[in-house]
Amino acid sequence: MEFPIWASKRWAFLLNVARSQNSQMRAVAGIVQSWGWRRVAVIYEEVTLTTARIFPHLIDALRKINSEVEILLPIPSFPSDNSLIESLEKLKRSQCRVFIVHTSLHLASSIFMEAKNLGMVDKGFVWIATTRITNQIESLNSSMISSMQGLIGIKSYFSHMGKSYQEFHSRFRTLFSKLYPNESNLEPGIFALQAYDGAWALAQAMYGTTNRKVEENLKNHVPIISKSGKWLLDRILQSSFKGLTGDFSFVDGYLVPVNIFRLINVVGKSYRELGFWSEGLGFSKGITKGSNYNKSMILMGNVSWPGGPRSAPMGWKVPTNPIPLKIGVPASSTFREFVNVVDNGSGNEPQVHGFSMDVFKAVRELLPYDMPCEFIPVKGSYDSLIETVQNRTFDAVVGDTSILSYRFKYAEFSQPYSEPGLRILVYNNRRRPPRAWLFKKPFSTLLWVSTGVVNLYNGFVVLVIERNHNQHLRGSVLNQIGIMIWLAFTTLFRSNGDNLHSNLSRMAMVVWLFVALVITSSYIASLTSLLTLGQQTSINVETLKSSNAKVGCDANSYIGKYLEDVLVFKPANIKNISTSEEYHQALMRKEIAAAFLEIPYVKVFLAKHCDGFSTLSQTFKVGGFGFVFPRGSPVLPDISEAILNVSESGKLRELENSMLASHNCSAPENDYDRNILDLSSFWGLFVITLGTSTISLLLFTFHQYWPSSESNQEHQSQHDPSEDEIYMFAGEMQHQKHRN
Repeated sequence: MEFPIWASKRWAFLLNVARSQNSQMRAVAGIVQSWGWRRVAVIYEEVTLTTARIFPHLIDALRKINSEVEILLPIPSFPSDNSLIESLEKLKRSQCRVFIVHTSLHLASSIFMEAKNLGMVDKGFVWIATTRITNQIESLNSSMISSMQGLIGIKSYFSHMGKSYQEFHSRFRTLFSKLYPNESNLEPGIFALQAYDGAWALAQAMYGTTNRKVEENLKNHVPIISKSGKWLLDRILQSSFKGLTGDFSFVDGYLVPVNIFRLINVVGKSYRELGFWSEGLGFSKGITKGSNYNKSMILMGNVSWPGGPRSAPMGWKVPTNPIPLKIGVPASSTFREFVNVVDNGSGNEPQVHGFSMDVFKAVRELLPYDMPCEFIPVKGSYDSLIETVQNRTFDAVVGDTSILSYRFKYAEFSQPYSEPGLRILVYNNRRRPPRAWLFKKPFSTLLWVSTGVVNLYNGFVVLVIERNHNQHLRGSVLNQIGIMIWLAFTTLFRSNGDNLHSNLSRMAMVVWLFVALVITSSYIASLTSLLTLGQQTSINVETLKSSNAKVGCDANSYIGKYLEDVLVFKPANIKNISTSEEYHQALMRKEIAAAFLEIPYVKVFLAKHCDGFSTLSQTFKVGGFGFVFPRGSPVLPDISEAILNVSESGKLRELENSMLASHNCSAPENDYDRNILDLSSFWGLFVITLGTSTISLLLFTFHQYWPSSESNQEHQSQHDPSEDEIYMFAGEMQHQKHRN
């Protein structure tokens, strides 16, 4: 056993040959971490040495695995039965069910006997004992062992295989059986081994530096050389040999600590060995060269727990009549869609609604136990709200609280229930269509269809009128359809008047050529305007900083500090904004050039305001909303698991869609929409060209199928120049004939 630091200062020649307990506390923390227990209770003997030398190392080791000591229960070395029962009943009434016992064997025996009578060595409880108890467990009778069923113990390790140990073991059993013939347990304990190592170090310092020299001097009774006590102390501190308990040497006046412990599990009338824990390596089934190590002791196989179950206890008790948890909620959330506090008047409890509350409700429904809650609105910043969990003002915080590294100093967070990230929101009222399809934006869909129909109709009219005069316009139906389409669309780019033979087709074509010219010019002008609108300066963090533009962020959030410290914005250019509507007005009035919002807020904002607002593609990976609980909270793992189940089942997406669907945003006409030409812009021209083509078609049909009009038809529509020549010079041709 270690002695206090002040003792060595008071007695200069007092030397401690007991091993340090510090590494043992890390082994205890490893056991706690293996099963995910977040809170433990420590039962210790009320002596100064324990609190001064043990607790700092235990608390530090537990803190590193995100666990904490919830209860410290000091017990006097010789307590009365009533005081011991009262202390254990207090422990039983708590929710914590993981008990670490660090006392003497005598006191531990009393503790376990009373704990068994109180039903505390039963299902759901966990008992962990340190070496002060387990190193002497072989000396306990069966009655005492039965009160420790399911206990996990840390026991000092020493090798049984060395020649030195075998010789010592044989001599010890022989001598011990002679001195105590009635004792059944003849095995040397760790204290006997430590005493032997200490005596051997003293003998080496006095008689020599080698084992053989020491043995010869002892046998021959060589007298001790008279030297000063300081000389002898220095010789002992210089000792370095392989002792029965491990390496025996001193560092800064202290014996080097051991780095291996045995793990035992009390079962039946004795105990079984689970494996080993090694400093820096973890748990293993063996300590040979090829052994596998792991940070978790689960690989060691099944543990027999108190009460007999094979599954690991939760480590805490679910209250049968639980007191409602006091849960703080932000009273002034920027986006009320997440947390909305409704005051029902004086004397009535306020109602709290919103997406965050709906998610928490869905999570509570999946817990394997009831968890009543009382929601209390709190004004102030989110950081100050989270600090109330640390000082135990509230049991938890539920709301749109961002998960940030520095906040883990005050509390712990559940799994995030929202998409993490920070986006830049801007307003430009210019929603550009995809560039690949920008060519079709100058005309509305109806105008494109109408233009195509009019083209085809005019091509059909020209084909019908001209096919009697041009053999190339005849042929199969498929050939004539192709010619019709060709005639229809080539009109937009060149005139076909020189190839037309009928005045009717020329008339239709002239009108359509005029309309095509107007439509083509309008299309070019509109497309040019759209391309000009698309040429705007891109916005990003660097352009915002270089232009000295003002940006907005939540007044009660971490974003302002993030913009200042990480993105290096000037504090004067950061504007705090308190409501979602204030964001809308500030962006539209150009009071700010951009707003930095978390992704969940951006989704809600765009669902409410889709008139020219957009986000940039750049995302800053911070945040994500989570629920806040005290460090080491036993319910936190269950809450995180339930959040994952809510997400994987699709319930989380359903709640988010329901929140966004409550806002029906219809975007007004923007700059692109105002530059789109529709049918109303050209319907008059379409009427003229369709009317002209239709009249031409009707006149052609009338002349084609009415016999009385045949001569006029031939004159006007066919108009063969050779026939005109015969008609005009018929008299001269007849006179020439008579002369011949």
